[in-house]
Amino acid sequence: MRIARTRLNIAAATAASAGLALAALATAPVAGVAGAAPAAVPQTKAIPAITGHTLARDVPTPLTSAECEAKWQIACYNPLQYRTAYNLNSLYKKGITGKGRTIVIVDSFGSPTIQHDLDTYSKQFGIHSAKVNVVKWGKVPVFDPTNADMTGWAGETTLDVEMAHAVAPDAKIVLVETAVAETEGVTGLPEMMDAEKYLIDHGVGDVITQSFGATENTFPGFDQGDFSSIKKLRYAFEAANRKHVTVLASSGDGGATDYNADGSAFYDKPVNSWPSSDPLVTSIGGTQLHLDAKGDRVTPDSVYNDYGAGGGGQSHVFARPSFQNGVKSIVGTQRATPDVSMAAAVNGGAWVYSSYDPTAVGWDVYGGTSEASPLFSGIIALADQAAGHRVGNINSALYALAKHGAKGNGIVDVNDGTNNTYAGVTGYTAVDGYDMATGVGTVDALRFVPALARASRR
Repeated sequence: MRIARTRLNIAAATAASAGLALAALATAPVAGVAGAAPAAVPQTKAIPAITGHTLARDVPTPLTSAECEAKWQIACYNPLQYRTAYNLNSLYKKGITGKGRTIVIVDSFGSPTIQHDLDTYSKQFGIHSAKVNVVKWGKVPVFDPTNADMTGWAGETTLDVEMAHAVAPDAKIVLVETAVAETEGVTGLPEMMDAEKYLIDHGVGDVITQSFGATENTFPGFDQGDFSSIKKLRYAFEAANRKHVTVLASSGDGGATDYNADGSAFYDKPVNSWPSSDPLVTSIGGTQLHLDAKGDRVTPDSVYNDYGAGGGGQSHVFARPSFQNGVKSIVGTQRATPDVSMAAAVNGGAWVYSSYDPTAVGWDVYGGTSEASPLFSGIIALADQAAGHRVGNINSALYALAKHGAKGNGIVDVNDGTNNTYAGVTGYTAVDGYDMATGVGTVDALRFVPALARASRR
């Protein structure tokens, strides 16, 4: 049995009416029907924000956190612990479960066993399952379990779907499987943006979660100060902003730095990644939870920094947006990330079930901001239900809530003095208020969900 293996190398190698519209989309592959990509396409390598340990996949059932500590020297958590940690159970008792809302998840290739795996995951923890509506964008190739690129993305897909469902059990899930992995940028990122825009235009989805990113510095023209190759890819986010669809993105797993163009190494200086750095996107960073068996905190959250670190820092492409004017003394003249954070540390990672690889069926522990973004997408689905409408772009509301009585509004500051320094690049320290390690902090959903619903009234 393989005890533990790092996911960092895998990440580098893999680079890795609404109902009627959805029904039509799900019946057949979609071949770029709408929202054609701009002519200037970035030649860059986007990397899934998935990192850290994957425990042996022949584990027949999830272990307790104490057993994980004894066996692998890391804590491991299940969705019932997360529900306690984020104070979700009281919302469920009030009927706020994400019912009537739709989470869109975008991944290359997807997973051929995603419905079975979600069913197994849900049954294990006594959660009712949900139907995963799969939309194939383009000619998605037949899944090959010997292809490391495909299995890497299948792992990402599984994590995304199971984490979103764990938080919002009654939300609908739409999984968009794109035909080409975003490994060279020629047809990858534009394909994903095309797919997102098509769904947005057709009224499918209330919140989109993206667990991938490409370092801004790797886009064509960046070194010459020409940022058009990034800005020409924003059309899906602009459409989402118009239609009040919330867009989230993982802030990355390299702390204040990120991968170079081919994903083989980190930059030796502070950099940021897109789409997390886009002001039209809510950037989701990472924390480390410290929980007991029930899910209650034994110590406050700290910055995710073990087999990766929560991405954060200044964008070199986007100027400071107005919603960050209140923290300009911290962020300076540029857009800063993350905005808010959720669980992402490997030491305290999430149990996930998968069977897409017939040679490695069973339970794994995953970490990374790939976990954090889908977790937060569940929070948004709950807020959408509570509000009775889409909360849309939440960035202005998020910073306003943090400024005016954060704790009462369900925003929980992460200020324990830990940091996201990683790969030799000095990062940022979690201090009182906003910081570029965890953003405004994390959330207490019982208070945050109704506060966000109120703040988003139109």
